[in-house]
Amino acid sequence: MHQHALALKSHSFSPQYALSLSNFTLQSPNPLQFRVPNVSSPVSLRFRRSSAADVSPVRYTDGSSSSIGSLGEAGGIVVTEKPIDVATLGNLCVDIVLSVQELPPQSRGERKALMDELSLSPPDKKYWEAGGNCNMAIAAARLGLQCVAIGHVGDEIYGEFLLDVLHEEGIGTVALDGETNAKDASSFCETLICWVLVDPLQRHGFCSRADFKEEPAFSWITGLSDEVKMAIRQSKVIFCNGYDFDDFSPSFIMSTIDYATKVGTAIFFDPGPRGKSLSKGTPDERRALSHFLRMSDVLLLTSEEAESLTGIKNPVKAGQEILRNGKGTKWVIVKMGSKGSILVTKSSVSVAPAFKVEVVDTVGCGDSFVAAIALGYIRNMPLVNTLTIANAVGAATAMGCGAGRNVAKRHQVVDLIKSSKLNDEGNLLKELLAENPETPKVNLLSKGLRKDGSNKQQVEVISMEKVVSELLPELELGRCCVKASS
Repeated sequence: MHQHALALKSHSFSPQYALSLSNFTLQSPNPLQFRVPNVSSPVSLRFRRSSAADVSPVRYTDGSSSSIGSLGEAGGIVVTEKPIDVATLGNLCVDIVLSVQELPPQSRGERKALMDELSLSPPDKKYWEAGGNCNMAIAAARLGLQCVAIGHVGDEIYGEFLLDVLHEEGIGTVALDGETNAKDASSFCETLICWVLVDPLQRHGFCSRADFKEEPAFSWITGLSDEVKMAIRQSKVIFCNGYDFDDFSPSFIMSTIDYATKVGTAIFFDPGPRGKSLSKGTPDERRALSHFLRMSDVLLLTSEEAESLTGIKNPVKAGQEILRNGKGTKWVIVKMGSKGSILVTKSSVSVAPAFKVEVVDTVGCGDSFVAAIALGYIRNMPLVNTLTIANAVGAATAMGCGAGRNVAKRHQVVDLIKSSKLNDEGNLLKELLAENPETPKVNLLSKGLRKDGSNKQQVEVISMEKVVSELLPELELGRCCVKASS
């Protein structure tokens, strides 16, 4: 089973959300309606369908480049003006959830035959969902960020669906194109599909074209077009994750990182589950992963991933080690699930416990979390505030079912922040500070004032009441520019 398909989805779907294979019907696509997002002027976006019909390109009127990412007060970031807030790189796919009597067979040939059979008759669109990096882009757009998805989709109903979803969410698109030979053009230029198969016991199986191709799905994309370069240059942040290695060659990924660095676009990287396999992958994959870890401005890891990459169990010490080895790394963020999250800089550690929620589905939580981190980075929010809103957006997504258009909406985030229901921070703080005498300063989000700390660490307690008073105006008074319906 290919890692790409396996890690994209780990849903716990109820039967009513899945479609029986016996109900397949061929769907004719509706005429594609492009919706241009509201983008302030220096940018003019124009959408069109090319003959290759990959992804609609973005055109800009202002071709100037600018730098981004100087350190501000308290470890924050001062981001110079660029018209696009966030660009995502690759990993654009459509997820289709189906109920089946039994999971796919283990035999590679039989699984390939099943996937080919599934592909013949697309189910009703209500069982389709945008997947991959669409999750991050949608969450970011709902927080009011101007977003562009850089990637490849095919000229078929799945590609049109994906473009429709992105445009309806106010997200621009820019095409990644390349040269293909005749035998590839019929299949490997199409939109990536992940078939999510759910049996009566709610176990999951996955089928994707990526499972049956040894090289990346779009290995024929080898260079950056002028449109892609312009999109990167005009973006404050470019978000990449480990699944980009399933789309593109390591050399293409490294050249994209280098270009983003050259034009002053901040690089956010979340290796995800692919990080572990990449660290043991081909020499080219290991080289590209190391390049990401050195050159990224912001690294996002789970505590398990941080330990895997560094060999250090304590997340604070692991984050500090990554910072020491990074060339331009400003933030290392470690996600600790129900415990909360931390943000490590060279001068401080910020700690925010998680919100208490009833978790329905964790798919898309990490992507939503990244979107809010980008918001805090771009808006130069206090570091604890950035973690708090990120925890809230991730938790709001966990309360729903699935990702894509099911990621957190603004009103859900507002409600969570207002509730101020946090898990206990005491044990988390003790765990983080154990054997960490080098930590110069700790910023701790707390449900109330507490007298805590040690003679080795300087702990500044920041009350949830104070953070709420600062975050709610951002969300409720329209500073995040989000539609009322969101």
